[in-house]
Amino acid sequence: MTDTPALAVENLSFAYGRRKALDKVTIGVPKGSFTALLGPNGAGKTTLMALATGLFHSRQGRINVCGHDLRSEPRKALAAMGVVFQQPTLDQDLTVRQNMRYAAALHGLGGRGAGARIDAALDRLGLADRQGDTVRALSGGLRRRVEIARALLHRPRLLILDEATVGLDVDSRHGIVETVHRLCAEAGVAVLWATHLIDEVRQGDRVVVLHEGRVRAAGTLDEVLRTIEAAGLAEAWTLLTRTEAP
Repeated sequence: MTDTPALAVENLSFAYGRRKALDKVTIGVPKGSFTALLGPNGAGKTTLMALATGLFHSRQGRINVCGHDLRSEPRKALAAMGVVFQQPTLDQDLTVRQNMRYAAALHGLGGRGAGARIDAALDRLGLADRQGDTVRALSGGLRRRVEIARALLHRPRLLILDEATVGLDVDSRHGIVETVHRLCAEAGVAVLWATHLIDEVRQGDRVVVLHEGRVRAAGTLDEVLRTIEAAGLAEAWTLLTRTEAP
């Protein structure tokens, strides 16, 4: 079905003991869209990411990835997504290309086909001239680019990034944001981008504001601003992340 979203989360709840981290969360990421999951630290973003990527499981609610239910069709659902976690996961003593080769093998990709995919991913992320460098020799921004390139190797239709720019300098952070936006526009990859930094949102993006485990607003940036009568995202953020927000 052409209207099937890349990611559909319905009535998802999750608790750590007695502390409820998510409360009946429902969000959608349309195909080819950039959806920013905004929220302050502790809002529940990382918990939602862990559930969406199959690291955590909940019996309360449903997660559907490109038409595949994560609970009943986990292999198909996970095969349709690429993930960049908040914590780096590259082997720092291997070269960029060796890290990519290892990831390709985990996806069952080998031979010339894997080599061509690696070349294409590195070229798209501007890393072709750094593929022989060890990860340890790269800047933080370049390491993040390697992780994004690695996540694209199996040609996912959904890319999930959890606080992908944490710890980067301003220029590197903006460069990563622009690169991922281009992926949406040029490759049609749907993106769920979790962040607490509102300047990473662009005009035309979709926005989901999560606070205290609940969705406070969702829609295009313009729709959210109109709904709460805010002049800009900074004002909307202030209004939506107040403890007394509806």
